[in-house]
Amino acid sequence: MSLLGGVWTPEIIWNLSEGQRRFSEMRRAMPAISAKVLSARLKDLEERGVLSRTVRATIPPSVDYALTNLGKELIPAIRAIVEVGTNLHHRMTSGATNGARATGEFAA
Repeated sequence: MSLLGGVWTPEIIWNLSEGQRRFSEMRRAMPAISAKVLSARLKDLEERGVLSRTVRATIPPSVDYALTNLGKELIPAIRAIVEVGTNLHHRMTSGATNGARATGEFAA
């Protein structure tokens, strides 16, 4: 959980779930993240074995990022978290919590 709890980590992993991306492609897909933060998060995720970094000998050099097998294993967990969050949001906004606000429990 500490891995997925990192700032921007789920978004980066989700962005790479469709295949390898270049740094600039990820910046366009996540405009709210600064280049400095994205670079730091990518480096951290590479060190943790979640993604791989491939430098291509082009002019100028380009770098591709892709999920490793470990990174791909995180996709279902992220998908489940998104689904639970969406369900909770719908319950809270629709008023269908059946007393959840008072008891702290949500109806199934």
